[in-house]
Order: sequence, then structure tokens, then C-alpha cells
Amino acid sequence: MSHSQKRKTNGKKRQTRGKQKQTSRGFRLLRIFRGLPSWTLWLGGLLITAVYVGLFYHFFVDPFSFRWRAIYGEMAFPEGYEVRGIDISHYQERVNWEKLRNASMGDAPVSFVFIKATEGEKLFDESFNRNFANARRNDLIRGAYHFFVPGINPRKQADFFISIVQLEPGDLPPVLDIEKKGNLTPEQLRRDAKVWLDIVEKEYGVKPILYTGYKFKVDYLNTPEFDAYPYWIAHYYVDKLSYKGEWTFWQHTDCGKVAGINGFVDCNIFNGTLEDLQKLTLQ
Repeated sequence: MSHSQKRKTNGKKRQTRGKQKQTSRGFRLLRIFRGLPSWTLWLGGLLITAVYVGLFYHFFVDPFSFRWRAIYGEMAFPEGYEVRGIDISHYQERVNWEKLRNASMGDAPVSFVFIKATEGEKLFDESFNRNFANARRNDLIRGAYHFFVPGINPRKQADFFISIVQLEPGDLPPVLDIEKKGNLTPEQLRRDAKVWLDIVEKEYGVKPILYTGYKFKVDYLNTPEFDAYPYWIAHYYVDKLSYKGEWTFWQHTDCGKVAGINGFVDCNIFNGTLEDLQKLTLQ
């Protein structure tokens, strides 16, 4: 027999012995399991099921529990904050302002409302004038925001907002809502956002509020020049913020339920007292 044939024969014998060993182990394990009391098998199955359910809850249920509770009527508010409010646009349709002014958000009243005014250089929110007037009429601290569209001239966007929004003493500073980067580089986005902020600040004599999501801020607007603006952070379904910088408002859910509002509404908290909020308004 040649050396190559011997190697092949020996290899087949080793494979056969390996399979025999595996089969033997399998039979031994089977005999062990058969020898165990039935209650131990039930207990082992229950433990494995419990571990699986625990892991499933940790990774797929718990991160979204705030949203699920809110959707099914159990509103959760971050603890330790006494000043609460909402933000609205035409999506909320007709607001019942009498109900809203007397509504509660957990154990606190509705203290402030941000209202969408403009988007880009031409889109005017059809409900703005009505909502803005009614907020003042019902003694709610009000603010107006502009939804920024990347790639559109920021000067035109700022001028459009200014042409629509007439702020008065007691109103909150204007808000730049910036959520999309579009086709801009991070540098271009920061440049255009700063153009809008500078023009609006010069017009109203107060630093605008900067609204954006937690991750968007960290990824694109986390350079020192943006730390000078009051930050309104959007970060949903968490009981505590991971953001380490200073913040003024926190939009903690987009599926809140408040009397006077049809459907879901964004809910916010202010990082301070009502007196602090009043100090933030235009004087």
C-alpha cells in the first residue's frame, strides 16, 4: 500500500473513531438526562425561558417602554422638573384653548407652548397666527419656531421668519429647529445655521434657542459657538439625559396626551423654575 493510501486509510479511521466518540458522548448525555428527576428538567426549561425573556425585555422592550406606556395612556414625566409645556403646529389641527389652559401634565400645569411659524423660505404654518394669538390670550408663555431646510439660503430663511413673527415682551426667544443635514457638509451646515442665528438675534435683540436632537447636536453642532445658545434637546423615551452639556428645554416624548389637543403632542420640560422661565422671555 502506498504512503498516500495509508494516510487516507488512517484519516478515515480517525474520522470513524471521532464519530463513534461523539455518538458515545451523545448516548451518555441522553442516559444522564433520562436518569434525572422530571422536576429538574422542568426547572431547567423554566430557567432557560426566564433568561431568554429577560434578554428580550432588556434589548427590545425596555428601551421603548416610555413610548409604549404613553401610547396606551400612561404618560410618564421625568422627575425633578416642575415647569412643563408643549409644542404644536397645524398637525394638532384645532386646539381647544380653554381646556388646554386648565390642563395638567402629570402633577403640573401647562406653562408654555412653542408654535411652528415657518419652514424654509416660503412655507408658512397655516395655524400659526391663530395659535400664537390664542396662547397669549390664555396666559400661556409662548414661543415661535422656524424649521430649517438645509440647502436653502439661510438669509432668506431668516428674513422669512422675521417677516411672519412679531415677538412681544413676555414671549420666549425665537427658535431654530434644525434636524436635517441634507447634502451639506457638517462645516456648511454649521455655517448656514450660524447665519440664521446671527440675523435673527440682531432683529429681536436676544439669542435664539437652538432645537435639535441629542445625536444631531453631538454629531454636527457640538462646536463651541453653538454652546452660547439656549439648547432645547429632543431625546425621547429615557428617564435621564445622557447629554453632558447645558440644556434649557427637554422634549422628552412625541406621543403625549394633553387635554385640549387632538391626538398626540410633543411634551417638554424646562430646566428651572417658572421664575427662571419668565426671566428667559423678552423684556
